[in-house]
Amino acid sequence: MIKEDLVKIGLEVHCQLTKLKSKLFCSCSADYRGKEPNTNICPVCFGIPGALPVLNEKALKYALMVALALNAKVSERTLFYRKNYFYPDMPKNFQISQYDKAGGIPLAVGGRLIINGNKIINIRRIHLEEDTGKLSYEGTIESSNVTYIDYNRAGIALMEIVTEPDMNSPKEARLFLQKLSSILEHLGVCDPSLEGAVRCDANISFGGGKRVEIKNISSFKEVERALRFEITRQRSLVSKGIDVKSETRHWDDVRRVTFSLRLKEEEGDYRYFPEPDLVPIEISNEMIQQVLSEMPELPEARKKRFINQYDLSSQTAEVLTSRKILADLFEESVRFYPNPREISNWLASDLLAYLSDTNKEIESLNITPKHFAELAHLIDNGLINRNIAKSIFIEMVTTGKMPSEIVEERGLKKISDQHYISEIVDKVFKENEKAVKDALVNEKAVNYLMGCVMKNSSGRIDPNIVLQIIKQRLNQIKEGD
Repeated sequence: MIKEDLVKIGLEVHCQLTKLKSKLFCSCSADYRGKEPNTNICPVCFGIPGALPVLNEKALKYALMVALALNAKVSERTLFYRKNYFYPDMPKNFQISQYDKAGGIPLAVGGRLIINGNKIINIRRIHLEEDTGKLSYEGTIESSNVTYIDYNRAGIALMEIVTEPDMNSPKEARLFLQKLSSILEHLGVCDPSLEGAVRCDANISFGGGKRVEIKNISSFKEVERALRFEITRQRSLVSKGIDVKSETRHWDDVRRVTFSLRLKEEEGDYRYFPEPDLVPIEISNEMIQQVLSEMPELPEARKKRFINQYDLSSQTAEVLTSRKILADLFEESVRFYPNPREISNWLASDLLAYLSDTNKEIESLNITPKHFAELAHLIDNGLINRNIAKSIFIEMVTTGKMPSEIVEERGLKKISDQHYISEIVDKVFKENEKAVKDALVNEKAVNYLMGCVMKNSSGRIDPNIVLQIIKQRLNQIKEGD
């Protein structure tokens, strides 16, 4: 086991503000996915002299929302810097970002997020910057001699959230990202389900050693895997008396290893200086109050409301509010049919298990709140039993058909006809004489007879009626003796 105090993890989370219609500093469309490479760019993207950047005001508003949701201190005055470095994935070969040293003022500093009930993860800074283009390679990054560049993504509004190295395990890093993702989704500033919308670089040190940065981590699961590998690698070096180099490493999610890209850059390597084409931004208290008034309900507040309003357990409420789309699906389903316990169980248990098993997202399923409301209604009204409901659920999420339609097509409606059930019970009694004798002296043997009857009807018979008739038959046999 790795001692937690030996591991220090900090994250640099890059969140695309996917709800914007245009890029951060120009009017190019922010919807770059699926477009022909290098068609979503303009003179501002290229940094052509005379083409001046203009800040997207809505991007500033969205970033302020996130800062306030994380209890960060918003700067009264903030400004942008040019980050100069060899950027093959930036068409102008520099990035407009923000800087928090030597007089630089990021959008917000401080803040925190609580995970695992009481673990505080402190936020160092929150700032705005433009995203880079996308590089792809022939073969692997290590062996490729050819690199392709698509600049369509360059200039997309990106918000960077930098934490303090307060996490002590890969699991804590994943939990932090999941909770942050839920806040972003509830605020409506970012859709984490989109590929590349939330990306992360992880900084890790082991045993007080030098900091190593891991790049190219594509998902929250991969963050945990990359950190576990890196802990094992660094621990092995330390045990052999070898110093851990301060470097930037690349995560290969196919081989599930990290490999060295370059020695870690120092701040001076980026040659920051104030962006001459953008004026400083003054953020007034009135602006902050306006943003606060427009903020929606956040996950933590929604969780508490779910517990109080719907009488859910804390764990179930936590699961449901982990994704806004899941919480919305729950509340809308309850509006159609008011059985929150039943509906929450299907969503928090069966639906999430299905998504995990099939590696799908909720957004890809052709289901609506009416599907879950109708399923709960069928169970409550005794039209189907729970085993049949589970098979209906799988077909429902797979095909998008309504539960009542599936019941009708497959003839799954629960049988309550006592004459029909009596005939099956009599048949089972004749075929299982020993079990009947056992049931006369041992109540547990009744379960076996129940199972036989249910099997003969493919589970469609009302089990309460079955039990009632079986007990009647056993009493008749006893009286006959």
